[in-house]
Amino acid sequence: MEQHRPQATFIIAAFKAADTIERAIDSALAQTGVSVEVIVIDDCSPDDTAEIVDAYTDPRVRLIRLETNRGPGGARNAGLAAARGDWIVILDSDDAVSPDRTARMIARATAAKAQIAVDNVDVVPLDGPIKRMFDESQLSALETLTLPAFIGSNVLFQAEHNYGYMKPVFERRFLEEHGLRFDESLPIGEDYLLLASALAKGGRCAVEPAAGYTYYIRSGSISRVLKLHQVDAMLAADAEFLKNHRLDAASMAAQLRRHRSIQDARSFIILVDQIKARSLSGAVKTAWRNPAAVRHLRMPIAVRLRRLMAPFTAIRRFGPETMNQTTPGNRPHKSKG
Repeated sequence: MEQHRPQATFIIAAFKAADTIERAIDSALAQTGVSVEVIVIDDCSPDDTAEIVDAYTDPRVRLIRLETNRGPGGARNAGLAAARGDWIVILDSDDAVSPDRTARMIARATAAKAQIAVDNVDVVPLDGPIKRMFDESQLSALETLTLPAFIGSNVLFQAEHNYGYMKPVFERRFLEEHGLRFDESLPIGEDYLLLASALAKGGRCAVEPAAGYTYYIRSGSISRVLKLHQVDAMLAADAEFLKNHRLDAASMAAQLRRHRSIQDARSFIILVDQIKARSLSGAVKTAWRNPAAVRHLRMPIAVRLRRLMAPFTAIRRFGPETMNQTTPGNRPHKSKG
């Protein structure tokens, strides 16, 4: 007998997530008012992540073991290929969702005749009270998230948080009709590009002002410096995005602001590296070519590095780093194995 198709498929890409994966899975299984399946894609974890998932006896949980490490985009694409639900719910392996979140998101999208839905985010810091990422009145005024607003929020150096942090729920049929998948070539920013592409394809995105997604900040993340090749990959991806999509005037204006900010970020990274290396001549050349890089030095470098990486949803762990320290980067399951 053919198994009943679930209303929603949770896709959880996991790498070295043994200490958090149960919380993520349990929150997905606890959804009320909607039938779900949970697909966990183990991206060649060297720890017990796969064994923990495999121990679940709930038939709604499925484990996919990748033979080679494909990164977050590739892992999620493997989940998309196996998904059977009408809606796709992206959940990080160290986060959780409230029990009524999926039903509310689907209801919000259905009422708005939308193919995508996003909601507010609760942030659980290492210490201190839970914080709401976005002001609910601000999100209530949006009603729907447009492409210009989404691109505009992902301009580097502007804010610590942007709409790229939101974890969308997608109608699976819409993704399949338009051939939308995560870009596996991107080391960071694959979340941003998928949602931007969906909006550019005419997808309507409903906004739920209340928070249903919980984002955990925890210690033990892998530290690394944002490298030039990662920024260059973002520039290349944006160029491909413009080649594949025709943007209206407002979206193009936002894209141009984003492009300039990424170019400034590139110069800033070069400048910081040259200062660290005590290369005066190199720093002078970089400053001459792009004075904006120098302006960013007015704030402490650690603060600028945090703001630089905030738009990239894969870069999520920040601490009191200094110029001579590495910058906390990807969560463990999002790093290359």
